[in-house]
Amino acid sequence: MSRSRLLATAAAAALLITAAGVPARAAAPDYTITVDPRATGPALPGSMYGVFFEDINFAADGGLYAELVRNRSFEFLPADNRAYTGLTAWTPAAEAGGTGTATTADDDARLNERNRTYLKLTLANPAGGRYGVTNSGYNTGFALQAGARYDFSVWARSDNPAGTPLTVALTGARARTITVRGDSWRKYAVPLTATSTLDTGRLSVLAGGTGTLRLDMVSLFPRDTYKHRANGLRRDLAEKIAALHPGFVRFPGGCLVNTGSMEAYDAEHGYPRARAYQWKDTVGPVETRATNANFWGYNQSYGLGYFEYLQFAEDIGAMPLPVVPALVTGCGQNRATDDPALLQRHIQDTLDLIEFANGPVTSRWGGLRARMGHPRPFGLTHLAVGNEENLPDEYFANFEKFRAAIEAAHPGFTVISNSGPDDQGATFDRLWARNRAAGVDMVDEHYYNSPAWFLQNNKRYDAYDRSGPKVFLGEYASLDNKLFNSLAEAAYMTGLERNADVVRMASYAPLLANIDNVQWRPDLIWFDNDESWGTTSYQMQKLFMTNVGDRVVPSRATGRIVQPKPITGAIGLSTWATSATYDDVKVTTPDGTPLFADDFNDGDADGWTVVEPRGSWSVTDGAYTQSDTAAQDTLVKAGTITATDYDLTLKATKNAGAEGFLVAFGVQETGELYWWNIGGWNNTQGAIQKGAGNAKEIVIAKPNSVVTGRTYDVRIEVRGTHVRLLLDGQEWGSFTDDKVTEPFAQVVTRDDRTGELIVKVVNAQDTPAVTRVDLGGLRVRPTGRMTVITGDPGEQNTRSAEPIQPVTSTVTGLASTFTRTFPPNSATFLRIRTR
Repeated sequence: MSRSRLLATAAAAALLITAAGVPARAAAPDYTITVDPRATGPALPGSMYGVFFEDINFAADGGLYAELVRNRSFEFLPADNRAYTGLTAWTPAAEAGGTGTATTADDDARLNERNRTYLKLTLANPAGGRYGVTNSGYNTGFALQAGARYDFSVWARSDNPAGTPLTVALTGARARTITVRGDSWRKYAVPLTATSTLDTGRLSVLAGGTGTLRLDMVSLFPRDTYKHRANGLRRDLAEKIAALHPGFVRFPGGCLVNTGSMEAYDAEHGYPRARAYQWKDTVGPVETRATNANFWGYNQSYGLGYFEYLQFAEDIGAMPLPVVPALVTGCGQNRATDDPALLQRHIQDTLDLIEFANGPVTSRWGGLRARMGHPRPFGLTHLAVGNEENLPDEYFANFEKFRAAIEAAHPGFTVISNSGPDDQGATFDRLWARNRAAGVDMVDEHYYNSPAWFLQNNKRYDAYDRSGPKVFLGEYASLDNKLFNSLAEAAYMTGLERNADVVRMASYAPLLANIDNVQWRPDLIWFDNDESWGTTSYQMQKLFMTNVGDRVVPSRATGRIVQPKPITGAIGLSTWATSATYDDVKVTTPDGTPLFADDFNDGDADGWTVVEPRGSWSVTDGAYTQSDTAAQDTLVKAGTITATDYDLTLKATKNAGAEGFLVAFGVQETGELYWWNIGGWNNTQGAIQKGAGNAKEIVIAKPNSVVTGRTYDVRIEVRGTHVRLLLDGQEWGSFTDDKVTEPFAQVVTRDDRTGELIVKVVNAQDTPAVTRVDLGGLRVRPTGRMTVITGDPGEQNTRSAEPIQPVTSTVTGLASTFTRTFPPNSATFLRIRTR
């Protein structure tokens, strides 16, 4: 048994002992929770917690969308990914001496104008034999279950007057043969039954005879989709999402919404392969839907489209919350589309979307919804315009046009704006000012930060204007998938609930990740082709989502906190997709006393240690150069600065590449550091980032770029927890990192249906928290129900083991005032019934 499993088991055993009635040790409490049951706290909306689905990490094709065939329509192109061809995931195959050729074609014989590429098989088998192609599916192959039914379908046409026999062979299933007749497109379908359980299956389509056979939309769906829907969803993933009982589903993005071309997928615009997600591309029969180059580096089929999203939200009892393009790109692109006619077309598309969701069957778009199988309106009430735009004025000018049109046509509809890509900074401040001035209903905030940030910002929303726009926290996560990250998120969520009059919705992001195709970490649910597992954050989110309550009961907590420490540690040099040269590195005290110096004139870098083994570092011409423009996240460090007040100076030059250069300070053995990113984000932004590895939060950010070949003087002045940054002698920015850390957090809510108080306590530290709970004279029953998540803070749930799980037990000894010991690294939910 692993150490982490032993810890989790020991913690669970300790909880059971306490639950059986053994009193907590008689000691002065570390914390007190004082509840005021007579005060009225904010109501908790049913939409308090939800999920955000974006097709990132192969979340749709190869994930939630149950289609088993990869590249079913032969639409993969190098425009999607340089490694792609029309035959990606397909290989030629022959049986019994069959011969032929397999190519993809884009010509007038195509299935339709929006499904442009098809498979062309030229057959030469007059005396027997079969020739065709085999599909490898996703991950290791097709995941099949013995006895399960699968629905195969294909669109086909043959120029052989006698017809072309087509054999459909699935690993471990009896092959079926259909005859393709006629040289016009027709859909053929046969069921298949698996005889073996395996996750390495293959699907082959093999044709006999002679002539030319054209195939498109080669599809295999499990019969057992979620709710048994055609063109449906993978059941285990959908069930895991449904088990959260989310209040809303935000879709389809994310960066899919506000990147790429805003034009239509048509001949007039050259069928652009990298477009913003436009809802009309994704509805109607699947064989007529467009394809797209997904922003995250792969092909997106749109088999999972707006109708399926709306239907899924309805199936799980969640409010649908679509996001539409604002015609200002983000996610590093940062371009505004100056085309009034195109803007007006997108505004009309948005009005048409509301009609598609809510309109009568007699309307154009409501009629399409009905023909797709849902005559009843979906009841759409909220819609967001844009996502993380970094051009605040250009974005907001467009947003106001969308809002005016929607509110004129649909009074009372909630149109959601946003505040850019981070929790603070110039874009954030500007957008919030404009949202407040315009009286916007709701603003979408996004941030991905370290666990420390979440433990230091529990009171973030305490100071928000109660009469201003409400907050939709549409994307957030602590940047890893370990239990400690989940505890930091949980502590923060108590602050979200305490401020439920301001924060009306929140969703962890991203939702899904295919373990073999990852563009972003962390994620809530991981999967391969036949298994799925919830992360520690999934278990934590589920605990919160299923124990929200109806109203906050005001309470306060007192106890120990962790004070900030001065910024000390090593210094570092780094690059990201850029070659850069550094020279004259010095660290001195404020009075000039040297602490470290290296001018590299001795021809070596003996005092420097490689931290991230990427890139190519060498001393050349008396300077230290990283020469690999493809290497990302390089880092070398030197010195051990123990002084609390010091100045770091150096010279930096960008030689070539996509970005600028990076200077680190306060580098710890744990990997924690501060990082001045000068000319980051494709040489458009500068920022101070804090954290370790990929888990870095932005402390300050502003527009910034560097000139290739120019040498810059960099100066960083550290005074305890305060840092001043100078570039070429001019102050670039400053910050003070002096927030206290609060590892203990709590909130109390009331469940009106059950008559219970829900006392939620997070103890995100390595020591137990002896806590006195005062319910303000409220009479309660002595026995309640307790659910706890606890364990080794470094533990995580994986494909092979999921040790972090909630444990529910009965607890005794409850009263108007009682003392309880909350385990180290735990989140505890106590349901206490009032008398």
